[in-house]
Amino acid sequence: MKTIGATEFRRRCLALFDNLDAEGLVITKRGKPVAQVIPYGQPCTDLIGSLRHKIRVRGDILTTGSWSADAESQV
Repeated sequence: MKTIGATEFRRRCLALFDNLDAEGLVITKRGKPVAQVIPYGQPCTDLIGSLRHKIRVRGDILTTGSWSADAESQV
């Protein structure tokens, strides 16, 4: 992960945001880490439909699969 001093970050912050990689950036002050900048995560909409044709549903997905007697039939 790259590190950069706070003063240098202040001067170049917009350019650094444009070139931010997946690992992010650690900002230091007097040699000690004080902040970490990481890219914002991908939206969840990328996941919708990503498993299409990769999973198979067997049986009725609207039931638990276990059989239980009606309460009225036990009386």
